[in-house]
Amino acid sequence: MPIKIPQLLPAREVLEAENIFMMDEERATTQDIRPLNILILNLMPEKEKTEVQLLRLLGNTPLQVNITFLKTTSYTAKNTSQSHLEMFYLPFEEVKMKKFDGLIITGAPIEHLSFEKVDYWQELTEIMEWSKDYVTSTLHICWGAQAALYYHFGIEKYEIPQKCSGVFEHKVLDWSEPILRGFNDMFYAPVSRYTDVSKEAINKSQKLKLLSYSEEAGPLLITSVDRKMLMITGHLEYETSTLAEEYERDSAKGIEIQVPKNYFSNDNPSNKPVNRWRSHAHLLFSNWLNYYVYQETPFEWD
Repeated sequence: MPIKIPQLLPAREVLEAENIFMMDEERATTQDIRPLNILILNLMPEKEKTEVQLLRLLGNTPLQVNITFLKTTSYTAKNTSQSHLEMFYLPFEEVKMKKFDGLIITGAPIEHLSFEKVDYWQELTEIMEWSKDYVTSTLHICWGAQAALYYHFGIEKYEIPQKCSGVFEHKVLDWSEPILRGFNDMFYAPVSRYTDVSKEAINKSQKLKLLSYSEEAGPLLITSVDRKMLMITGHLEYETSTLAEEYERDSAKGIEIQVPKNYFSNDNPSNKPVNRWRSHAHLLFSNWLNYYVYQETPFEWD
């Protein structure tokens, strides 16, 4: 089934070239099934790239999905044009009285800041609190996952000696969770962060379950016991070239950074990167939409 997105969204051209199944509003209104309404709070700087990454994965399931993009009003994005934001993004005030089947809160490159010093932290906490009653399931990515663990469960992030960047092997820890259906015993996931969260703190919480872990990169998938919240501390949505682009960007700025591990062929940045995570990225988003959202959300919201 397709994903329904605005006709003029720039991501549409990229996704159509990749043969991602989409439809416009005119065709969508003729469908008899109820589509899932997914809200995306996009906190990444290059929002158009993140739109493509997420929509590619959301558009590859048997479910029809309506997408609404959410922006912050307490902070104005600097790397995305205002015309793009005004055309495709809504402020929280315009959506907070609506119910959504799913919410995605992306990461943001602000790990060096304490949560309370983030310009839009108060607005974000308002959205996260609102999601408890107005959203069936929320998917948090990277910094968004750390923010959720801190706000909802009191688990602090901590700085690590050097940036954790690369593609790391992760072990499945709990086969009883539907989100992991179809996963291999070991799978790869991209990670790109300067901070981490404690495995021990997660395991001590009676409200959380650690679902996958890497000896090199730490916790990756964490879910709340009621499955209303899923936290991904890595970036399964990343394209093949994303880590390379980050490495080149940081190197050009003179930042001392190591080559992303297990990413370039023979760990040589002059070689092409190898994508080892694409199939599990599609599987995770498909499982989230099906088991955490579609199977749990009411057909008609009260």
